[in-house]
Amino acid sequence: MTKDIWFNLPVKDIARSRDFFSKLGFAFNDKQGIDPACMLVGEKKVVVMLFREEMIKSFMRQEVTDTKTSNEMLISIDAESRAEVDELAQKAKDAGGIVFAEPGESQGWLYGCGFADLDGHRWNVLFMDMEKMPKGA
Repeated sequence: MTKDIWFNLPVKDIARSRDFFSKLGFAFNDKQGIDPACMLVGEKKVVVMLFREEMIKSFMRQEVTDTKTSNEMLISIDAESRAEVDELAQKAKDAGGIVFAEPGESQGWLYGCGFADLDGHRWNVLFMDMEKMPKGA
């Protein structure tokens, strides 16, 4: 049975991507190497591997999506508070990312933002106020 899941993201420059995500507060497991880079996300330490585009193409056996015109997925991470959403949006801007959805409320119980990293991968940061969540949602 499957025990773990990790994500492989193509990046143009591993050092720049490591610097960007480090500024957002993500940790790296250098015991698994620095090329590719092993980024750890959240308390459960979900692994996001940052691969050079040429390397990831060799085992995907396809071209990498042009993130200027499309994306394959939206990577969502949770926040513990509205303030943390605001903080991550600002950190993403300061580190050179693009906030494509400014922090704001949605549906009366969600507060979030969206940013694109240096390679155009889109990230969604959400604080979910479970006390305001509609029943049956």
